Amino acid sequence: MCGIIGYTGKEAALPLILGGLERLEYRGYDSAGIALIEDGKLIVEKRVGKIRELVKNLWGKPYRGKTGIGHTRWATHGEPSQENAHPHTDSKNEFAVVHNGIVENYLELKRELESEGVTFRSGTDTEVIAHLIARAYKGDLLEAVLDIVGRLKGAFAFAVITVHEPMRVVGVKQGSPLVVGIGEGENFLASDIPAILPYTRSIITLNDGEIADITPEGVNIYDFNGNPVTKEIVIVPWDIISAEKSGFKHFMLKEIYEQPKAVGDTIRGLMSSGEEPPFSLKSFRRILIIACGTSYHAGLVGKFWIEKLAGVPTEVVYASEFRYGDFPVGEEDLIIGVSQSGETIDTKFAVNFARERGARTLSIVNVVGSSIDRESDYTLHTHAGPEIGVAATKTFTAQLAALYFLASTEHPDRYKLLEELFKVPARIERTLEKSEAIEKLADRYMNRRDFLYLGRYLSYPIALEGALKLKEISYIHAEGYPAGEMKHGPIALIDEKMPVVVLAPQDRVYDKTLANIEEVKTRKGKVIGVGFEGDDKLEKLCNEFIGVPPIEEDFTPFLTVVPLQLLAYHIASKLGLDVDQPRNLAKTVTVE
Repeated sequence: MCGIIGYTGKEAALPLILGGLERLEYRGYDSAGIALIEDGKLIVEKRVGKIRELVKNLWGKPYRGKTGIGHTRWATHGEPSQENAHPHTDSKNEFAVVHNGIVENYLELKRELESEGVTFRSGTDTEVIAHLIARAYKGDLLEAVLDIVGRLKGAFAFAVITVHEPMRVVGVKQGSPLVVGIGEGENFLASDIPAILPYTRSIITLNDGEIADITPEGVNIYDFNGNPVTKEIVIVPWDIISAEKSGFKHFMLKEIYEQPKAVGDTIRGLMSSGEEPPFSLKSFRRILIIACGTSYHAGLVGKFWIEKLAGVPTEVVYASEFRYGDFPVGEEDLIIGVSQSGETIDTKFAVNFARERGARTLSIVNVVGSSIDRESDYTLHTHAGPEIGVAATKTFTAQLAALYFLASTEHPDRYKLLEELFKVPARIERTLEKSEAIEKLADRYMNRRDFLYLGRYLSYPIALEGALKLKEISYIHAEGYPAGEMKHGPIALIDEKMPVVVLAPQDRVYDKTLANIEEVKTRKGKVIGVGFEGDDKLEKLCNEFIGVPPIEEDFTPFLTVVPLQLLAYHIASKLGLDVDQPRNLAKTVTVE
């Protein structure tokens, strides 16, 4: 989820672009760069690392160009490096492009350009855009963009400038965010409003399939066929901090709502980049999934999928326990390390420990170039974008998408399975519509001090995750249990004061779960049921009922976790707690 900014106007562009990039750094942090039109030439400066590295490099350089673009990168194609950092230029250094998203057919376009003698300097998908525009240019930048944009497949946004028209920026939106800022004698482009809010509050939000043609004198919007589009200018009332959250009260809530995109981007990213493991899962005697916290719960779901779809015995082990246990691992084992940051110290050490003993290693991480990514034999990257809230939400469902993608590699009907997986983001969207009802439910239960979460089969890991979310941000004691184990201890805790959250989608263990609910009701426990919409039988058994869209049983975890995230969020928010930065917790655990 990279950050883009563009400017053309009456001021020197450099300080405006750098300021915007600093406000966009949460969108990408692998590298940053700028391109300016300076005395008829294209100046490009870029550096690996945080934006401060770019600022240091530019210190004292007297650039006064009044048109430029900037970028902060979250790598998807090509590892973080100076060559892969944006902006990217054509062979003659006359056109510069910054880009967010994925061009899914870039390999096909790259081969076409290489056959015509074009030499590529990076491993990114973005560079093809610069070369295509340069080839199509006949004196009008907008016309060149219109000529090539229909050839690009995927979800993307980009901005382009050229030395041939030094006071013009053209921006394109297709699937990735892009807004236009309207000033007096100056105009802006950006991935997100915070980047430009200090300079203007007059905003045009672009829709998919739209192109912004920007000069100091004005802004014109077109569709991909070149037809003019009339757009409303909105005056944004937010302060900068609120804008960074896109109007949401907390980053966590924003990230819960970003899950349809995170899951969809992960599926598309894995499929379009060809991230297929160079080995068969069936070639291993055993698979060990190693993780911590929320990633561990994702691994538990992945275990069920791998055993069902690939038929390989799979275990899930806490990374913090693996290093110090006597787990026999060797060449016949595959170790899967799951970590949002790719820097979780226990997971990193556990993966390295297994690799040293001859096991093959595969990582599932959200940060390209992170330690676990670099040190694994192979990596599947999730495409959730930076997650600011400490309590993981969108990275969890993105990990689920990656694990299902991996498990499906051995199935004869794989593409049929993936077609069904592509339906999941829309179902999550529908589930998010329950937020208001869940907020009202939170009013009724926010002062309880203990919760029990129950689930069977695929719902058991989700019960664990729901309990963890409540503990993390509301500081309320909660336990997740397999529903069938309730009679072996937890049932002693149940009385009229105990809320029991039960996950009961209509899957293979549905009837068994209903029997567990009856046992809770007999002890006067308050049942909060999560099941399929329209399930009158379940709803009548429960004190409270949250319905999610019906879906095939393999995909129920993607949906049933969302109400539990929202319940934890709304309870913590109503208690006035710091939802995004709960006490004693860090986003990435880099010490044992």
